[in-house]
Formats: sequence, C-alpha cells, structure tokens
Amino acid sequence: MQLGDVLWSLFVIFFMVMYFMVFFMVIFDLFGDHTLSGGFKAIWVVALILFGPFAVLVYLIARGNSMTERRKAAMEKSMADQKAFIQAAAGSGAAPADQIASAKALLDAGTINQQEFESLKAKALA
Repeated sequence: MQLGDVLWSLFVIFFMVMYFMVFFMVIFDLFGDHTLSGGFKAIWVVALILFGPFAVLVYLIARGNSMTERRKAAMEKSMADQKAFIQAAAGSGAAPADQIASAKALLDAGTINQQEFESLKAKALA
C-alpha cells in the first residue's frame, strides 16, 4: 500500500465520519421538532435514505435556522435546569432572619444547645 492510498483512505474516512455526524444530527433534529407532523417527518426520512447527502444539504438549507433555534432553546432549558438543581442542592437560600428564627425554634424545642445556636446564628450572619 502506497502513501497516496493511505492518505486517500484517511480523506474518505474523514468525510464519511463528517457526513454521518451531520446525518444523525439532522435525524435527531427531525424527530425532536414537535411542530412538524408525522407525515412530513416520514417524507424527510425517506428522502434522507434515498437521496443521502443531497437531502441532508437540502434539509440544512431549508430548516437550518429553525434547527439552530431548537438547539439554542434546548441549551437554555438545560442551563436553567442545571441552575435550578444547583440552587436546590445549595440550600433554600433563606434570609438570615429566617435562619436565625428557625435556629431559635430548635433551641426552644431543646433540639440544639446554646452553643450550637450561637454557631448557627454566626453562620447565618456571615
């Protein structure tokens, strides 16, 4: 096998991988689009199978902007979900007065002692 054959094979493999990445991105976008009816989705799938790269190119030209908007909305939703999870994991974020009042209630109930109350109070005020 000569160097030219190896380079040509790498070139072909590179573009095949690129094509399949874009192809599956189009498929995922197609089935993730809730505004498109099932019939149109079926027509697109048949076109993608029969006409391959040409259909992918037509899809990207015809629906590229809406594809970008759907991906952007999905990313924003993902970021909002992550932010909500982090806030929930970090705690309630209650005001210091509320934290001191709940610590006072624990002290009055005898659940914690005076030293623990002072510690919680200092933490709330910090």
